[in-house]
Amino acid sequence: MISTHPFASSEDADKLREECGVFGITGNDSASAITALALHALQHRGQEAAGIISHDGQEFHAHRAMGHVAGNFDREEVIATLPGPNAIGHVRYSTTGASALRNVQPLFAELSSGGFAICHNGNISNAMTLRRQLVRRGAIFQSTSDTEVIIHLVATSAYRTLLDRFIDALKQIEGAYSLLCLTSEGMIACRDPLGVRPLVMGRLGDCWLFASETVAFDVVGAEYYRDVEPGEIVIVQNGEVRSLHPFAKQSRRPCIFEHVYFSRPDSIVDGTSVYSVRKEIGAELARENPVEADFVIPVPDSGTPAAIGFAQEAGIPFELGIIRSHYVGRTFIQPSDQVRHLGVKLKHNANRALVAGKRIVLIDDSIVRGTTSLKIVQMMRDAGAREVHMRIASPPTRHSCYYGVDTPHRSKLLAATHDIEAMRRFIQADSLAFISIEGLYRAVGEDARNNGQPQYCDACFTGDYPTRLTDLDEQQQVEQFALLAERVV
Repeated sequence: MISTHPFASSEDADKLREECGVFGITGNDSASAITALALHALQHRGQEAAGIISHDGQEFHAHRAMGHVAGNFDREEVIATLPGPNAIGHVRYSTTGASALRNVQPLFAELSSGGFAICHNGNISNAMTLRRQLVRRGAIFQSTSDTEVIIHLVATSAYRTLLDRFIDALKQIEGAYSLLCLTSEGMIACRDPLGVRPLVMGRLGDCWLFASETVAFDVVGAEYYRDVEPGEIVIVQNGEVRSLHPFAKQSRRPCIFEHVYFSRPDSIVDGTSVYSVRKEIGAELARENPVEADFVIPVPDSGTPAAIGFAQEAGIPFELGIIRSHYVGRTFIQPSDQVRHLGVKLKHNANRALVAGKRIVLIDDSIVRGTTSLKIVQMMRDAGAREVHMRIASPPTRHSCYYGVDTPHRSKLLAATHDIEAMRRFIQADSLAFISIEGLYRAVGEDARNNGQPQYCDACFTGDYPTRLTDLDEQQQVEQFALLAERVV
């Protein structure tokens, strides 16, 4: 459920990765071309792989590839192999399952009822437990993705109709999911009962669309219609839409980090502008943790809206003291320590003429391992900054995420093993402060707790996980037994 990438640099491993992105459209002859455009807009949610499956009324057509949407789906000859009025697409950053072509979504299977394609944003927290049960019953898995578990649960369900079998499958899984399914009959969209992962619904003429973020609708000229509700299943057949709520109603817990980092600033999440929320987070951060400085400087690009809000609230000039190259992909481990240390400058470089001799406040969205913050602070000092203060637009990340966000093991999270002062010493800043959990909730327009219940999933900050973590519990039990066995020996 937690993945790290062995060839990535420490900088690449020092960010919370943006799960995945899904998009679907039904009833448009250019469905695959529109899906490809929408996946461009969702590329920030996953840069490892992309895929599209279409249905032309008779057959399913698929194209999946490692790498970005550009280069894989911007050629006419590729789109020509994906005919039909209905299509779903996916951009992936692996959280469960290796980074390999067999795990690239959408996944497809021929069931007794016909073809079934599915793409998934989120993470199933009992996937390994279910997988073992299915394998014992004779299931043969083609991937290591948790999404394939859903396919096998649908295939082995005793219910008669595909929809009932699909609902039966969903009632057996735990965790977070936004799903799009394509069948010969139409499209199914659904969201987990807590609404942890986002899913929105849009219209383009008479066509219905679904996406992880509203920005995908903007790019293809569609209008946002509404959010898919937590626990809702939306079925589109022949242009007709119907909605089901087959799960017991629960208090919604959408991921609060969508507002902090994951979603694009030009998206609307939970009916609120992400850009506006991030500016307000910066303003709250300035009110809670003021500092005397000459400039407020964002760590590009995710820290920029919060830095604007901080600067406006504090009355300190906003400046671009770090320039980011937009033409550098993942930096890989280099053959020597010296070259590896220089690698950070491929992506970020200090604006030396601006920062030399100045007191600066760096604004970033989070600190994960702390290695990137250390390098950025040192970069500012090397450029001649007189003081370097760090302000973080989220509370300390003390817990791993099990709902579709790639995070290190808790022992690798700096805030899990260090207090704030120790973190400050580690990154070598003159001061370090985070927004409080209460301040973060104020910025998104909610009380931190309503009748004693949090309004968002904030488990990465608080450790308050909203669902069972069956696989994790079993893993911990195995580790405890192993330790006990060692002691006995």
